Amino acid sequence: MEEKHNNDPEILEGGGEEPKAEQHPMAALMEDALAFRAPKPGDIVEGEIVSVSPTEVLVDVGGKSEGLVPSKELERLGREGLESLHVGDTVSVYIVRAEDREGNMILSIRRAEEENDWRRAQKQYEQGESFETTVAGFNKGGLIVRLGRLRGFVPASQLASGHRGGEEQQPEERWARLVGSPIHVKIIELNRRRKRLILSERAAVRFRRESQRVELLETLRPGEVRPGVVSSLTDFGAFVDLGGADGLVHLSELSWNRAAKPRDVVKVGQEVEVYVLNVDQAKKRIALSLKRLAPEPWATVEDRYYVGQLVEGTITRLTNFGAFALVNDEIEGLIHISELSMGRINHPQDVVREGEKHVMRIIRIDAKRRRMGLSLKRVADPEYADLDWQSEFGEEEEEEEPSFEYDESGESDESGESDEPGESGEPDESGESGEPDESGEDESSYQDDDEL
Repeated sequence: MEEKHNNDPEILEGGGEEPKAEQHPMAALMEDALAFRAPKPGDIVEGEIVSVSPTEVLVDVGGKSEGLVPSKELERLGREGLESLHVGDTVSVYIVRAEDREGNMILSIRRAEEENDWRRAQKQYEQGESFETTVAGFNKGGLIVRLGRLRGFVPASQLASGHRGGEEQQPEERWARLVGSPIHVKIIELNRRRKRLILSERAAVRFRRESQRVELLETLRPGEVRPGVVSSLTDFGAFVDLGGADGLVHLSELSWNRAAKPRDVVKVGQEVEVYVLNVDQAKKRIALSLKRLAPEPWATVEDRYYVGQLVEGTITRLTNFGAFALVNDEIEGLIHISELSMGRINHPQDVVREGEKHVMRIIRIDAKRRRMGLSLKRVADPEYADLDWQSEFGEEEEEEEPSFEYDESGESDESGESDEPGESGEPDESGESGEPDESGEDESSYQDDDEL
């Protein structure tokens, strides 16, 4: 009778099963050996240096034998590179050949470093990163920079304005001074097959400024005072670089002098302190002011000027009712048409022109309403002879103000009457009333402009 073999586990007394036999140690080694993948050419692996000599370096990369870094490779590393290698150090190596005629695995430390540099450059290129490196040299077309063991090229057209130099200069004149200095760049073209690596300083500057701009807009608050540099001038104001973003100082915020042009107040490259008026996160705009950090001239006008004083002023604009003049480049006053000349005139342009400088006399000061009345015809008025004499010789005695009153039309009212056409409601020579209509420009409009 054929004996049957039972392969089921033996049931022990008590219901338990007989334990399985433990795996043999050699089985685990066999599994590890089967799982091991022998390095192949082009791989970069980590290994431990087991021997260093002037002619070769042996590295254990986990193969059946140590890999060999030949003498030609060591010559490329140079003396410094060889002296940096020590037994027991871990080093990255590039597999050149899995096995030569003598059965040795040929390795390269330099090519491993280059490969890692290419991989790092590829990552920086894909992520659009900018980074700092060092200028290693130059040629007629631009600068040579180093990225580890790689050589990159920065064309002259991709250099920032401060590094570009003049096109008529020789390369030595333009760039010799930059060798060894740091430069911030961004990779704009990478081709490993052709070993082509093109970089741009201009792109890096834009990238950094955009990052700084975002950070500045998040931290800047209205009411702060910030240092900056004037970056450009326009007809409507001045742009100031706050260190990553430009803010605009509008023409109306440049100076208390309303007639001042941007070029009269600041220069490109000038360092200034500015007051932050507003930060528009959505439009990424920053409104700044220079005049808010300067004392308002009208606040102290009565301490520095007095009625009857002779001052020098510049005619800034002409209107039908008079001429505006800037006194000492800070206070704008009105010379009413009746105060321009002893005789009757049809228009201020019959007497003065914009830009002309004249000596004029202050005949009224209203600091609260920011109005100053001026006169040309009273400059030589004998009534002020004593006042002028005391002013000339520096006497500090307090003088009584002249007895005349100055009405809203700018005409003196010594007799209580006015000979200005239209004052009594009678039509002037043009057939219109001397009282300006709501749409016309008059002295009160000057006040409204100031209050704005």
